[in-house]
Amino acid sequence: MESSPTSLRPKHLDLKKDRGLTIEWSDGQSSFFAIDYLRKMSPSADAKQLREELASNPLAILPSNAVTGGEPLTAKSIELVGHYAVRIVFSDGHDAGIYSWDYLRKIDPSCHLKDSPCK
Repeated sequence: MESSPTSLRPKHLDLKKDRGLTIEWSDGQSSFFAIDYLRKMSPSADAKQLREELASNPLAILPSNAVTGGEPLTAKSIELVGHYAVRIVFSDGHDAGIYSWDYLRKIDPSCHLKDSPCK
């Protein structure tokens, strides 16, 4: 019996603040999300607007990395939001995105590969 995305829950979360987030799912799948990918794919309204702008205008100017002082982007912390999501605080100060389990599964980079086992 296949699990629907809404019934998927993480069994284990492992955040390496300088590398990324690994999730082991209840259906046996494993996902890895690099920190910069998570920041780029933030479900916050401002990040979504930026992605839409870049899709329509590839020459759009990206916000500067001035907040981090040119340092590599890292995750400062992660916290559970109810039983359905996590919030990640990034070193550039961004903390507005709430990453639901469904959204994380939807943006899983390995799910976009040919012959992916993702459901």
